[in-house]
Amino acid sequence: MRPDDVREVLSRPLARALLTSRAPARLAYVARDGTPRVVPIGHHWDGAGFLMFTAPGAPKVRALEARPQVALTLDTEGFPPRALLVRGTARLGTVEGVPEEFLDASAPAGAGERAAFAAEARALYRRMTRIAVTPEWAKLLDFETTLPSALEELAAARDGGG
Repeated sequence: MRPDDVREVLSRPLARALLTSRAPARLAYVARDGTPRVVPIGHHWDGAGFLMFTAPGAPKVRALEARPQVALTLDTEGFPPRALLVRGTARLGTVEGVPEEFLDASAPAGAGERAAFAAEARALYRRMTRIAVTPEWAKLLDFETTLPSALEELAAARDGGG
């Protein structure tokens, strides 16, 4: 997918709402044993890519070092489903302490709860692994104007287009 096409998808109002949602992303990757994994993870959208953070010893860190290709899903509850699907390559790095982006992505929204969460996180993590993903492919599904490709094909065939 061309970068301009990815930017166009990510600039749509529904995509922007999902990108800035406090709901966890679902990060899909291939584990070291070759089997698929999907884990919920807090995400911070910086306008160009996703920032996620984890413990340096987390199994996903070793897996992403070996195979950095990932998929992310941001979605809503309810009907019709709304989902932003993204693919990219994870870039890993170590950061000292607890980054503000981690707190933005993971801490409770209230000021008092955020302060307590931040204190606990700072007591727990001396350093964190930063997972940065720049979208290389994106699709927005709202099940009203955009559908999964298989449903688009079925609808086109039904309507005489295929």
